[in-house]
Amino acid sequence: MCGFVGFTGHLDNKEQLINEMMDLIAHRGPDSSGTFLGDDLVLGFRRLSIIGLDDGTQPIYNEDGSLVVVFNGEIYNYQELKAMLEEKGHIFSTHSDTETLLHLYEEFGVNLLDHLRGMFAFALYDISAKKLFCARDFFGIKPLYYSQTDEGNLIFGSEIKGFQPHPEFKKVLNETALENYLTFQYSVLPETFFKGVFKLPAGHYMIWEGGRLTVEKYWESVFSPKDMSLEDTVSRIESVLQESVDRHKLVSDVEVGSFLSSGVDSSYVAASFKGDKTFTVGFDYDNYNEIEYAKELSASVGIENYSKTITTEEYWAHLPKVQYHMDEPLADASAIALFFVSQVASKHVKVALSGEGADEFFGGYNIYKEPLDLMMLTSLPMPIRRLLGKLASLLPFDIKGKNFFIRGSKTIEERFIGNANIFSKKERERILKHVTGKYDPAEITKPYYALCKDASGKPQDDITKMQTLDIHLWMVGDILLKADKMSMAHSLEIRVPFLDKEVFKAASEIPTIFRCNRTDTKYAFRQAARGLLPEFVAGKKKLGFPVPIRIWLKEDKYYSKVKEYFESDAAREYFHEDKLIRLLDDHKAGKRDNSRKIWTIFMFLMWHEQFFGKANAGAMAAQA
Repeated sequence: MCGFVGFTGHLDNKEQLINEMMDLIAHRGPDSSGTFLGDDLVLGFRRLSIIGLDDGTQPIYNEDGSLVVVFNGEIYNYQELKAMLEEKGHIFSTHSDTETLLHLYEEFGVNLLDHLRGMFAFALYDISAKKLFCARDFFGIKPLYYSQTDEGNLIFGSEIKGFQPHPEFKKVLNETALENYLTFQYSVLPETFFKGVFKLPAGHYMIWEGGRLTVEKYWESVFSPKDMSLEDTVSRIESVLQESVDRHKLVSDVEVGSFLSSGVDSSYVAASFKGDKTFTVGFDYDNYNEIEYAKELSASVGIENYSKTITTEEYWAHLPKVQYHMDEPLADASAIALFFVSQVASKHVKVALSGEGADEFFGGYNIYKEPLDLMMLTSLPMPIRRLLGKLASLLPFDIKGKNFFIRGSKTIEERFIGNANIFSKKERERILKHVTGKYDPAEITKPYYALCKDASGKPQDDITKMQTLDIHLWMVGDILLKADKMSMAHSLEIRVPFLDKEVFKAASEIPTIFRCNRTDTKYAFRQAARGLLPEFVAGKKKLGFPVPIRIWLKEDKYYSKVKEYFESDAAREYFHEDKLIRLLDDHKAGKRDNSRKIWTIFMFLMWHEQFFGKANAGAMAAQA
């Protein structure tokens, strides 16, 4: 796992500049660094050595030096690809998976992406043609950002913070990103919180040639359920997952560990990876600690468990650092758990397996049951549903059953935008001082719902629609963002065996009833897990990683800390201060549970302090 930065154009101090940019992402690769200083393009690379320990330093060149590449990720089928390329006459000079990209490009051009199995973001430069080719993996496991400057140049890299030393980079807050973040709890738009800086979407590549940028899609994650028996479905899941776990573990020249929570996903990985070490964290609050469970499971499969109890004081003390490493604000309170479990793991291994992606692929979130729960209403004609919803909306907010009728009056496209829905469009417009009006949440989700059609063009079922949306938005913008940034903050590589091309192919063909039904979420996957895990694990209800923010925000100490941010200059610049304080006071008084709304704003303000605050320069240097 590594990080890279780069830029086009002619600058006299390009060597000094690329080193300054690399310094800000040194946490991604503390083992070594390297640069390519071309006439029209500069690359900088920081390495965390995992494969080809002795000869894998980047940038890497092809045989005649006409191509150069920097690469962040792992190619799990690189050994097969290398053998195929050697048969075609290609000569390798290293043992690293990175070099495979160069020879694949010589052979297949941009179509090399069809041959890869892994997680990746890379920048490959054809020196003689002056053509830059960058790509991001199928599911967006690895990040890649880019910005076109007013002077006509391109800046790109693994983290936005690395752009800041560049003289053509203008640090301006994108208020449209803020507006939509308040609804989704993460940065959901292609343009980031930094105006003019974009995320290359998952499954896309981009080409910079002749001062012109083109972005193209090469992969799409869509479900195509087939008619299969439960027995065949479970057997296929068992086979493809074990093969993926084996690849994710064995393609490494260093020891691999595994994260372990009380959930079935990480437990499945930990039990099947046949390693020596698992890592767990918990909170110092009752019912918020999974450590005893993890130790019990680890002992049952003969693996040593390393754990840490996160104190409340530690949690709050590290929030600024967490938001700094995120690059963009993220209001997912469980991100701190990944920060600390990565810290624990990094003391013992360089690589850890994790369970991200199982819920989106196999139908694991409890919200996916909602279409089944609402069938009594959704089976009615739409005019009747609309009327019932309108009548329910007139009832007091705390009347039991009100939300059931309101949600049942809407289509899935109207009511579901992902696992988080914090502020409605009207609510965010009331608290923001500068309203852009972009976008209605349905405008953002519409392109992904449009993908949900079967071979005949008929719309797919609501559960499949929800999974498809989450794979394209929630998983990339929240789940994988925090996994990458929190692990890289500790120079640790996280590998995610569920997020594999072959695993998705198997998952995409599972009948909906075997993904989520009235009995359980992740139904077929849980049946597969029962062959490997104790019943109390395989059948465990999806909980996520619980964080007691609702409780903390009622305590004077943390109420006061948040209030200080809500009364800051930054808060007054973007929000109506009185409305922020009312959210906080109503929560403390027990009138409403505003914890997620409060946390979403609080995390933005804390992030803003790191990147735009008065002490920004010193804070950035200290965090790096």
